[in-house]
Amino acid sequence: MEIDFIENVNGLDENVVRFYNFDKAEAIKFRDLINDVIINKKQKLDVSEVDFIEPRNCNLIFGLFKSDEGILTKDNETFFCILTLKGFINMVNLIEPFCKKESRSFQYLYDIDTPTDLLFSPTASW
Repeated sequence: MEIDFIENVNGLDENVVRFYNFDKAEAIKFRDLINDVIINKKQKLDVSEVDFIEPRNCNLIFGLFKSDEGILTKDNETFFCILTLKGFINMVNLIEPFCKKESRSFQYLYDIDTPTDLLFSPTASW
């Protein structure tokens, strides 16, 4: 699994932080990691510390917050995905289909009106 940042992805100043190049086994590991670290232990999750995720041009840190804010950054290198517990539970539900079978589909992992979306795409396309 890899993660990268694509700036101005559509000419409308919209950006994407993208998890890509993964299979069903890594989708399961990622889902379980979110469940264990964020939902159950209520701790932040720094993806640069995860052995099966290879950062390309950015890092993402997941953290719990009192409101769903989506992805925030100051430098376009370190990103913070700030969601409520309910937001992370919804994210796990959106990842679930990728854990059941190999897929060529993609999924945005939250629906918040922010300049940067979080994309989950095994084939890197959308």
